[in-house]
Amino acid sequence: MIRADLHIHTTYSDDSTVTPKTLVEKLNAHNSIKAAAVTDHDTVKGLNETRKLASAYPDILIIPGVEISTPEGDLLVLGAEENPPKPWTVENVVDFARNNDYISVVAHPYREYGMGDLARNYKVDAIEVINGESTPQANKMAHDLAKSMKLPGTAGSDAHSPSEPLTVYTEIQADLNVDEILKAIKKGLVTTHSTARSIHF
Repeated sequence: MIRADLHIHTTYSDDSTVTPKTLVEKLNAHNSIKAAAVTDHDTVKGLNETRKLASAYPDILIIPGVEISTPEGDLLVLGAEENPPKPWTVENVVDFARNNDYISVVAHPYREYGMGDLARNYKVDAIEVINGESTPQANKMAHDLAKSMKLPGTAGSDAHSPSEPLTVYTEIQADLNVDEILKAIKKGLVTTHSTARSIHF
């Protein structure tokens, strides 16, 4: 069983002030959350630096990922170590994830840059049901969407500043191994939690 924050932006995202070093230090200091997905906006450039820093700690895992901006809304691709080929339509990004055994997650469906009910039109793998930047109401709607689509829910802080990483996490029935984690999420072996507002689904 591991706990992972599945949505974090580093300084490789234009709008984030979380350095890779800060993220790794927070994971090292935390007593139970030891895994985090680096999901910068439209780039995987932050991954190598973060992984290199994390390699000093055998109990910390950095999960590769990216948050892709599509015209319909944002999608997380967990497992990705490279950007999907353009054009970035939802179908193309979802196909890219499926063809590579990654996971496509609808990010914050019911706020800005979310795809809302349009998510129903696509064969995504999961819905982000707790997003640290979303309102409780938006997260509740996301949870209801996941339930109605019979999809697993994930949780991530969507951190953009140093105080935010690890405030939201997904508990995953897997070992500290990226492939196992991705398989477990796909199978729905997850529960989602927010330390900030003691919500979980």
